Amino acid sequence: MSKTLNIKTDNCPQNHPCPAVKVCPVGALSQTDYNAPVIDRAKCIRCGKCSSFCPQKALVLE
Repeated sequence: MSKTLNIKTDNCPQNHPCPAVKVCPVGALSQTDYNAPVIDRAKCIRCGKCSSFCPQKALVLE
């Protein structure tokens, strides 16, 4: 069974540039202004880099 990347917006402070956006190796995360990041599920390879990099644990691979 394949895992899915989800965003727990309650954990995301949404007041700064998301540091996890820059570590995604395939560009599957994007952010507009300081809103929570958006996942392009067609690009996401579910590698878990962003979820391990997110300091607030708002990105979860489950």
